[in-house]
Amino acid sequence: MPKEGFVRREPSVTPVATTRQSTTIFYGWVIVGCAFVILCVAYGIQFSFGVFMPAIEADTGWDRARLSLPYSLYVFVYSALGVVAGRWTDRWGPRAVITGGGCLLGLGIVLTSQVRALWQLYLFLGVIAACGMSAAYVPCNATVVRWFIRRRGLALSITSSGASFGNFVFPPLAAALIAAYGWRTAYQLLGVIATVAIALCATCIVRDPERMQLHPDGDAPDTAPSPKPSHQPPPPSEGWTLAEARRTSTFWLLNLIFTMTWLVVFFPMIHLVPFALDLGLPQLQAAMTVSVIGVAGFAGRLLMGPLSDRLGRKPALGLCLLLQALAFLGFILSTGLVSLYTAAAVFGFSYGGATTLFPAIVGDYFGRLAVGAIVGFIFSLAGSTAAFGPVLAGYLYHVTGHYDVAFALSAALNGAGLALLLFLRQPRRAK
Repeated sequence: MPKEGFVRREPSVTPVATTRQSTTIFYGWVIVGCAFVILCVAYGIQFSFGVFMPAIEADTGWDRARLSLPYSLYVFVYSALGVVAGRWTDRWGPRAVITGGGCLLGLGIVLTSQVRALWQLYLFLGVIAACGMSAAYVPCNATVVRWFIRRRGLALSITSSGASFGNFVFPPLAAALIAAYGWRTAYQLLGVIATVAIALCATCIVRDPERMQLHPDGDAPDTAPSPKPSHQPPPPSEGWTLAEARRTSTFWLLNLIFTMTWLVVFFPMIHLVPFALDLGLPQLQAAMTVSVIGVAGFAGRLLMGPLSDRLGRKPALGLCLLLQALAFLGFILSTGLVSLYTAAAVFGFSYGGATTLFPAIVGDYFGRLAVGAIVGFIFSLAGSTAAFGPVLAGYLYHVTGHYDVAFALSAALNGAGLALLLFLRQPRRAK
């Protein structure tokens, strides 16, 4: 049994270049492009579930409350398995993990199209598809962290924006397919798209630049800048294993900070449309609140990464947490279309930015050595709580008759995360 932190290398790749000057395009940007497509497809299909719900409800007779539970299981399982995906990425390389995940995701979606009993939806979507989805976010972002240091924020911004782009493309695509062929055939087609697109992109993914005799950012060894102590990581030889990271207060503080913000992050995704209807908005305008979140999230993912390269990760993450707290307070104060859309845009921007900064700040603090396992562990522990946020919000609505308490609690949790961020420090090794 390999020891914790053991890294199994992928087979060597034929060297193509050793300096930035010897190649036109640094291969790391190819990694970024492939990761963008993988996340676009995976998250695009995930965000399309709401489009399928009315058709599934009409066909099967299962109400939306019962359909929401398998989806909550799906979110919990794919988040919880992030720790497994991260460890396997470190040991076996991202190519095999992402390919296997794409096949499982596609299989789960195709099988979902054939459900005849509710328990099958729990199994096919909540377990099989979720297992495949777990091999998307962590392996892609951990691999990009390994390929970049100076421009890590920019690279992760482009990568993570694939998820927001998928939110633009796939829901209307799913709606068109459902209208043309029915929901079962539409899901079959999306399952095939997931398998083919993810598997093809995975063939181009290489674990780290050293496998191609390259260096992070395409720098040659003699021109690579010295890492900045404020937010730049040590070289791989000085990186942390998961076991070493878990012995630091920094590791657990990061877990707590992201748990506080991710616990409530899916709350608006599920409940904002009913909230808009409660305000008296028409159905179309209410539904557009999700699109506003998606557009703003795309902007947040693209802008916050490069900004963090200049300002540092902590100030950028602090800004995101502050904006997210203000967004939830804005929902409480919303009385109509303009105020609601403004709050939704602020929420989307901050959520997108925080998601981008998460793997970057982990890489900065703990290096590239076992970044997959460390990112996966935190994503598993903190991210899996997102499955409970919509359920908690629904319960509070049922008890109080409104969403104000849920919004206030969400703002308070982000405020607490912001306060804890003040105590975050660069980890130190025990002497």
